[in-house]
Amino acid sequence: MAMALSYLRLHPPLFPLPSSSLSSSENPTLLRPLSRDCSFPSSTSNPISPHTTLNGFASASPEKWRAKVSFFPAFLKKGKDAQALKEELLDAIAPLDRGAEASPEDRERVDEIARKLEAASRTKAPLKSPFLNGKWELIYTTSESILQTKRPKFLRSRTNFQGINVDTLRAQNMESWPFFNQVTADLTPLNSRKVAVKFDFFKIGGLIPIKAPDSARGELEITYLDDELRLSRGDKGNLFILKMVDPSYRVPVAKEQAA
Repeated sequence: MAMALSYLRLHPPLFPLPSSSLSSSENPTLLRPLSRDCSFPSSTSNPISPHTTLNGFASASPEKWRAKVSFFPAFLKKGKDAQALKEELLDAIAPLDRGAEASPEDRERVDEIARKLEAASRTKAPLKSPFLNGKWELIYTTSESILQTKRPKFLRSRTNFQGINVDTLRAQNMESWPFFNQVTADLTPLNSRKVAVKFDFFKIGGLIPIKAPDSARGELEITYLDDELRLSRGDKGNLFILKMVDPSYRVPVAKEQAA
């Protein structure tokens, strides 16, 4: 148990954990309409005003009338579509070193774009979608624990991956060099887009298994999903943006992990 807690402090998993798992200072906080002129042509030879009906009564001005009538479907007036928002989001996070170099203004801008993309998501039940299965690479997060910003750069994980398999309700977080640590977890659906996470085994260097303490739990909500990009938010409010790298990846089941 002590080894597992020590590991959690040094290598927080990509999923969020509750405050009871770690100390408060170390707890990781781990989707142009065309115009049409409807005015009457003016003519000096026409004795009838364009604002007057044929029976002599004044009518509303064409400008007011046009303001109340739309010739085009509502969908033409909506904002950017999901593809445009994805491109804008990827452009925004590209220079931020997965979030480690993000200023408060950068984080605010990324969050604003992310929320627009989440609202445009067509995958309303991510846990039932085949898009969720596979291995994802973390490309941006607001979690300082995951980014390991308090460590020297040469001791920070270069890349973080997360594997998810819906059919087995299993998940796995993996670090790259220099530590290659891993953690696996069981998932329990809370609704069609949110899961409770119960970690079972940590692997130091990807080799030495350590049973996770019972307090190693969290929640994760999938707020945007397609076949290329996933946005998730943890129960501590952190944002995670991941890209798909291997849709065929399988997460080890618990008995394989313990072996």
